[in-house]
Amino acid sequence: MPDPGVSFLPAAVSALQRINNLQVSRESMDTVLQAVVDETSAVLPGRVDASISVLIGTRPATAAYSGQLALDLDETQYERGHGPCLHAAETGELVEITDARSETRWPDYTPRAVYLQCLSSLSVALPADGLSAGLNIYAAEAGGFDEASRVAAGQLADAAAAAIGNMHAYQSARDVVANLEVALQSRATIDQAKGVLMERHKLTADQAFQVLVHASQAANVKLRDVADHLILTGEIATSPDRRRRH
Repeated sequence: MPDPGVSFLPAAVSALQRINNLQVSRESMDTVLQAVVDETSAVLPGRVDASISVLIGTRPATAAYSGQLALDLDETQYERGHGPCLHAAETGELVEITDARSETRWPDYTPRAVYLQCLSSLSVALPADGLSAGLNIYAAEAGGFDEASRVAAGQLADAAAAAIGNMHAYQSARDVVANLEVALQSRATIDQAKGVLMERHKLTADQAFQVLVHASQAANVKLRDVADHLILTGEIATSPDRRRRH
């Protein structure tokens, strides 16, 4: 189990500041939500992937994710109609699985988690008015979360909720849902680009996603723009200058 010391807490504070700066600069909702999952994956100790699940009406969907593992486990729960991420989003409760091998609450979900080498998880509800959503964190090790991890996860979930709440302050609930739909469309574009890379280079889904992430960081452009560029041109933009020439 991670040491509950201060080793990762300064990184969490810095991550929250970066997310807040995105909100102040009025970045789009999908950009802020993607930043939340990326920062969560980066600052929490151990090998973790993160995602944000939302319920639009009764339809669950993943608005942002940091790696293929998180998306696969989210969608496994959507297919079955229950699981820790849905329970957190629907009830507002914090849901933790300490060891999927002995977890009994979702017997048709946990074997899939074990198969995908995820032994513990933490799902934190987003306290956003008029929306059911949650931040999900999946860890490879059993007992992957201590109290410091839970506190940091709660703060990151609050940051995601603030992004949605700030949009509520300027837009109607219908417009907020529309923006979430845009976030899901961005995710669909990224998934399409992943498919191109998987077929072309015989990559796994996670390897293809990491190629897009690295290209986004190298070119200093949004992940969905890298995906759009690949779909439209067949090439991965490696710098802003190269991207503008097409």
